[in-house]
Amino acid sequence: MPISRSREAAYQILRRVESGRAFAVDLLQTEQISKLREVDRRLVTELVMGVLRWRGDLDFRIERLSGKPLDYFDPEVATVLRLSIYQIRLLEKIPKAAAVNEAVELVKAARKRSAAGLVNAVLRKCEPAPNLRGAAHQGLTEQVRDWPRRDPEALESACRSLPPWLLERWERHFGPEAARSLAWLTLLTPPTTLRVAGGAGAPEEIARELAREGTKVRRGKYAPQAWVVESGDVRSSKAWREGRIAIQDEASQLVGALVAPERGQRVLDLCAAPGTKTAQLASALGSGTLVASDLSVRRLRTMARLLRPFPDPLRLHLVRLDATRSLPFGVEFERILVDAPCSGTGTLARNPEIKWRLEQGDLARLAALQAAMLQNALEVLAPGGRLVYVTCSLEPEENERVVEQVLAEEQAVRLVGRDTLAREFPDFAPLFGPDGFFRTRPDLDSMDGFFAAVIVREALG
Repeated sequence: MPISRSREAAYQILRRVESGRAFAVDLLQTEQISKLREVDRRLVTELVMGVLRWRGDLDFRIERLSGKPLDYFDPEVATVLRLSIYQIRLLEKIPKAAAVNEAVELVKAARKRSAAGLVNAVLRKCEPAPNLRGAAHQGLTEQVRDWPRRDPEALESACRSLPPWLLERWERHFGPEAARSLAWLTLLTPPTTLRVAGGAGAPEEIARELAREGTKVRRGKYAPQAWVVESGDVRSSKAWREGRIAIQDEASQLVGALVAPERGQRVLDLCAAPGTKTAQLASALGSGTLVASDLSVRRLRTMARLLRPFPDPLRLHLVRLDATRSLPFGVEFERILVDAPCSGTGTLARNPEIKWRLEQGDLARLAALQAAMLQNALEVLAPGGRLVYVTCSLEPEENERVVEQVLAEEQAVRLVGRDTLAREFPDFAPLFGPDGFFRTRPDLDSMDGFFAAVIVREALG
């Protein structure tokens, strides 16, 4: 039987992701995938992201069903087995026979014909998991969030789907129950959240317009421009096509709001790609100068396309630079956003391959880079200016420890305290801790996990 285009595409993407050469989110947006029918594009996304989210549990099932260690299988065969077991166990609308037959054909197409019989035998023994199907493909209701408390199978699957070292870290930092809740949430599709662009019209009118076109949204919890999609295809809406809305998690919107640029100021956005927060800053700034930098030329070119047309009279400059080195600017900036590259452990549901690429030793390496970026950024912060240091990590080595280390070595700069921030940003005051740091967590706040510190340089005189 022929292999469906969606399964073939999903297999090819997974092979590239598992080789470490690319990220799933980027590969799912290529021209090749965009040419597929809508139903096929949705299936490709479901298969790729589902396999990456559940990979730890899928590997356990491979070993249990085959009686062989995972490394017995060639990488191509292991990928086919993961893809097929995911369909059989967790996708209700795909018949088991179809998943098995296409798996056999995929193995043959991958030039692993000798493994076809074993693949067929393993998958024939695989059975659906009705309880997990019910939880994994519903909206993120409180019932679904709490599913592992009532279902031991869900809890075991969640714990298997995190690297043991990361689960142990979270148990130490947050407690066993919170760690397991966080692990479970990495398996579930996070909600799509929109940001209404500045000047796009009242958020309520945008929401009514989306509803008329078949997309139902509800307000975000804290950010005034945030709308959470409950149903519908927002990418087919007129507001999306016209650039009046953008997909941006609510926590990301909130850390962008902390920069609080004022008209006419000079603003620096370090490590700006893919440009979501850059667009938010441009909208808030209105006029002045915005410098957005990144190390990758390719990502800067993508940003240039996404950010056009630039708001007038804003002057927007895209600059390639390495933020771990002294910054090449002859001016100082009144506002700086350091959106530091990090482990991304607060966004594992959106970027699940991170779970399988990240190693414990990476945290110290990343922290050293982050500290260098923060120190360099502080050197170009104007007197009276504000810098916001941001990560999407849950790990203290990348967050408060970086800030505390750098500030201990700097003069005339200080961390803005909780009370001051709560007065300035009353809508999300509960997200500031007693230490003044902004934190969100998927299990507590129903949004991605972010950290932010607001730092100011003392004014002259």
